[in-house]
This record gives sequence, structure tokens and C-alpha cells, in this order.
Amino acid sequence: MSILNQQFNTVHDTAPFSQIKNEDYSPAFDIAIEKAKAEINAIAHHPETATFENTIAAMAYAGMELDRISNIFFNLHAAETNDELDEIAQEVAPKLSTFANDITLNPLLFERVKTVYDQKDILSLNTEQQTLLQKSYRDFVRNGALLDEEKKEKLRKVDTELAILKLKFGENVLAETNAYQLHITNEQDLAGLPEGTIEAAKGLAEAQGELGWIFTLDYPSYIPFVTYADDRELRREITVAAGRKGFQNNEYNNEENIRKIARLRFQRAQLLGYDSHAHFVLEERMAQHPSKVGSFLNDLLKKAKPAAEREFQELSAFANKLHGIKQLEKWDTAYYSEKLKQERFSLDDEVLKPYFQLENVLKGVFIISERLFNLRFHEVQHIDKYHEEVRTFEVTDNENRLIAIFYADFFPRKGKRNGAWMTSFKPQYRKDRKDERPHISIVCNFTRSTATKPSLLTFNEVTTLFHEFGHALHGILADTTYPSLSGTSVYWDFVELPSQIMENWCYEKEALELFAKHYQTGETIPMELIDKIKASASFMEGMATLRQLGFGLLDMGWHAQDPTYINNIKPFENSCFSSTQLLPDVEENAMSPSFSHIFNGGYSSGYYSYKWAEVLDADAFAYFKEKGIFDPTVATKFKENILSKGGIEHPMVLYKRFRGKEPSTDALMKRAGLIL
Repeated sequence: MSILNQQFNTVHDTAPFSQIKNEDYSPAFDIAIEKAKAEINAIAHHPETATFENTIAAMAYAGMELDRISNIFFNLHAAETNDELDEIAQEVAPKLSTFANDITLNPLLFERVKTVYDQKDILSLNTEQQTLLQKSYRDFVRNGALLDEEKKEKLRKVDTELAILKLKFGENVLAETNAYQLHITNEQDLAGLPEGTIEAAKGLAEAQGELGWIFTLDYPSYIPFVTYADDRELRREITVAAGRKGFQNNEYNNEENIRKIARLRFQRAQLLGYDSHAHFVLEERMAQHPSKVGSFLNDLLKKAKPAAEREFQELSAFANKLHGIKQLEKWDTAYYSEKLKQERFSLDDEVLKPYFQLENVLKGVFIISERLFNLRFHEVQHIDKYHEEVRTFEVTDNENRLIAIFYADFFPRKGKRNGAWMTSFKPQYRKDRKDERPHISIVCNFTRSTATKPSLLTFNEVTTLFHEFGHALHGILADTTYPSLSGTSVYWDFVELPSQIMENWCYEKEALELFAKHYQTGETIPMELIDKIKASASFMEGMATLRQLGFGLLDMGWHAQDPTYINNIKPFENSCFSSTQLLPDVEENAMSPSFSHIFNGGYSSGYYSYKWAEVLDADAFAYFKEKGIFDPTVATKFKENILSKGGIEHPMVLYKRFRGKEPSTDALMKRAGLIL
């Protein structure tokens, strides 16, 4: 039997990464699936009448070994993958889909769940139990429990195919990212690039036995290149390469994959009686209905577009004046935005970076979480890691009680997908009078240290770290009974509130002075730079908002209607982007074939939630600003009503309990400089 199927004999029950071999996973999954089936069958065939405890609560804890193995495997598949793990993922995904269907399409089990659900009004259940009961019943109905046998079998086939297609989509995007390199051998082509970026590119070339400098599509390489490289043709080359991931005539093309995913999602929704995939998804979101999402996006578009058009005209005039550019292109906006920002605010990321050494920023976010939520982070070496660069921490409260285990994985690697995310290896829950504490991880792709400099973050990377740490706090401070309601197990248009609100501290003098210190001199960031950071916070915000709204509209275009007619992806995308498009189209590029958020992540019909959560976070932080950004009363209310409660109540109920009212868009519009 694999170590994965046994009780871990480790510190704090942490995952024994160094003892797990790739060949352990497939048999471990098979054993855990059989165990979980046995647990579910025992509940379905329980000799006594169905009750909340012997059915609903019992199901909440069933299959936990399988969940634990899945968490470990799929987290590593995202952060430390290889060809062997890719193959295992393709093999395991349909098995997990089949098992999930075996639960929700089990008539005996559903009968017991329905028996308890039908008595909900006369049972003495607390709030969390009521939520779990309602969620359990809805999970069955939303996964086909009320369908006849023929439709149930169709649903099984759809779910199995979807599981495989989503994995294939993600693997193709990663392969395309890894396949491209911009190899520069002429030093003149590096003009404009920051010293640290050049040094990192040289280090990558040397590691591959090459002369010169190598740039990739990994964000710490790609973003500085398109932002600073003076050579417009090279900016064009790498920008076009990034935009054609999954859209090239090769083995990694994702066009057919996304057409199939969208059509299967629509078929699934129709089978279950919904008008579209978006109607199905939004039933369990704060937004509730596609029409409300449409109204929300279009209302923001109406407010943001005039500002975005003014900003674009201003940027176009600036580029023309500076370099005679007659038409801004996709590979120009980051470059000229940075130039204009430097001219207007005398604010250059290269001036800021020395004040944002990764080590100091990490300490800063720890200090802020201590000031707000009484947490302490102690780095330890006795917890096993899946890669030598991963850092491990014990999180305690002010009485030295263990609150969580925290993993931090900061730098790009070949086997790690792009971007930044928070995840968990073990959720928080209570069972048999024991409070099981969570094992939380954040994964990022920050600029590495070089031979002469430590890892120095751009300001955007600073906000990314705070963002993911906000998600981590949501998991770390979880305080619920049932794992399926714990931590970030909330509506997807609510889950970004804890992450996005944390970004606000990056702009506050009182917070910056805690960690923004020059890596060489130890000097605290000058007030002059803090003022410039705050002043520049809403710089080009209209264009940034328009871009996000475009992504949200594309998402709804795929999912809020019948996508069967979408054969040619390029014209379809152009129609979705028509109201938000400022730049000329790039023929070789398409967004959808690498839009991982909606085709491989959890954001299908949910990309709007980033802006939705911005409304929440701006409104919530306005409350902090009113009372003081470290006000203990407001922080305690946020911890007790938002961070610790997970999904035990409707998000709006939790938010109003914290804030005393529903959120208003005014705070966001003012913060973005879109209204006075």
C-alpha cells in the first residue's frame, strides 16, 4: 500500500513529499476511490432512517483520503509537473469524474439526502448545518439526481470528457509557454531593459549552455521585456508569441478543445434544465443570473469607457511625440504607459524595486497580518517540501497555538505554470472534537535573485504577493466544522474579496514603512515615493478596467448562450471585444485558446467576479480607512465575519454583518479615479 493511503507519520500531519514517488499516485488513487465508494455505500445502505448526522454529516467527511491525495497530486501537477505527472493526470481525471457521478447519481443516497432535506423546517439545525444540508441537496440536483437513467448516462459521458479536455487544455498552454524563447546575442538589442532583467536572461542562457540572453513567456521575463525594451520589433515578436499560445497550427492548438469544452458545458446545462452554462453556474453566485452580470459589466463599461478613451488618446499622443508612433499596437501600451508614468510621476519600477526585496515584503505581509489578526509566522526546516525552493512556516496565534501550516513557492520553473495562486494541501475542519488545522500554500512566479542582487520585486509583484496572501488568510483563519464549507469554499464572486482587499495596504504609508526598506542601505522608502505610488495608483485605470471588462464579456460570450455556432474563434472574439477594443487587432493572436481562467480554472461564467470583488474590496477598505487601517475593531469584524466563516452563510449576509450595509460601487469608482 502506498504511503499516500496511510496516516502520515509527519510533523503536523503534513504531506511527506520526499517519500512520494510518481508511481505511487495511480495505485493510491485506485485504493482511495475504493475506500471512498465503501464509505458512500455504507451511508446509502444505512439500516436506520436518514438523519442529518448519519447522512449529511457522514457524507461531509466521506472520501477524505481521496481528497487529500487529490490535493497533493493536482497541486504538484500545477507547480512541479513533468511528462509522467501529465500522463497520470489524464489517467486519473476520468476516474475521479466517474466517482463523483457515482455519488450524485446514486438513487439510494439521494433518497436519504432528500428525506432529510424535506424535514429541514422542523429539524433543529444551526446555521452551518442548514447551509450544509441545502448545499448537499443542491449538489445532487445540480449534478443530475432528478434525471432519468438515459440522461444520467449522458451526463456521465459529458463530465468524463470535460475532465480530460480541461487537463489537455492546460497542458497545451504550459507546453506553448515552455516552447518559446527569444534568444538575443546582440547587446544593443537589450537597450532599455533593467539591469536585473538582463542579468536573469544571461543566467538562463548560461544554464542552457548558450551565449547571450534568453527571454521567455514566463511573467518575470515577459512583463519587463514588453514594458522596457526599446526595440519595438522585438517587443512585437514576444507579444505576438504570447498571444498565439494554443492558436498555432501545431500539436498544442487548443481551438477544438475550447469549442468542445464550451459545447459540452452547454449540453450539461441543458440536460439539467438550464438555459446555458452561465445560468447553471450563476445560480450559486452572488450575481445569480447572466442578466445581472451583463448589467454589472455594462454599467462599469459605461462609466469606464470615456476615461479609457481619454487615456488612450493621451497615450497615443505621447507615443507620437516621443517616437513618432502613428498607431499604438498591442506591444506598445505597456512600454509607453511606463514612459508616461515616469514622466508624470517620476516613478520608475527600477527606482522602486530596491525597496521591495522579496524577503522584506514577505516579512511585511507577516507583520501586517500580526497587527490585524494576531498571527505569527515562524519559518521552519522540519516540514517536508516538494521542491528545495519551497519555504515552510508554522502559523500561530498570540497564545502560541498552531493555526496553520504555510508553504510559499516564489520562483518560475519549467514544471510550474505561469501566474500566481493560492491552494491548500489540507483544509480546516472539526471532527471527533478535534480542530484540524489547514495546510495552505501560495505559488508565484517572481523575479529570481541574481549573482549580484537578491530577489527584488516590481510594485506589481508586491501587490500580487499581498493578493495571494489574502487568499491564504482566508484559508489560514478558517473556523468551520465541515471541510466543504471551510476557508475559500465560498461563492466564486466572493472569494476575491479577502485577496483584493489586502492589496490596499501596499499603498498606505503606515504599512509601507513596515517593510519597504532599501536592500543595500536599509533606508525606509522616502515619503516622496510613497506619495508617487498613491498618486499613480489610478494611472491608466480606465484602460485597465476596459481590458478586464473585455475578458468578462468574452467569458459570458462563451457561456451565457448556445456556443454551438462558434466555429471560427477569431471573429467570435472580435465581436465580444467590440465594445472594449482600443487597439488594432493582431491577426495571429486569440485570447480564448490560452484563457486558462475560464477553460482550465474555476472562472467559467465567473471572470466578472474580479470586478465584482473590487466593488466589495473598495467598499470594505473604505471602512478601514474611516477607522484606521490597523483598527482592531474593524479587523476583528473582518476576521470573524468574513475570513473565518468560509461558506457557512450567504456572502451578502456575511458582508452586511461586517459592513453594516450592502456595498456601493462609489468607493471603487472614486479609487479608480473614474468619478470625483
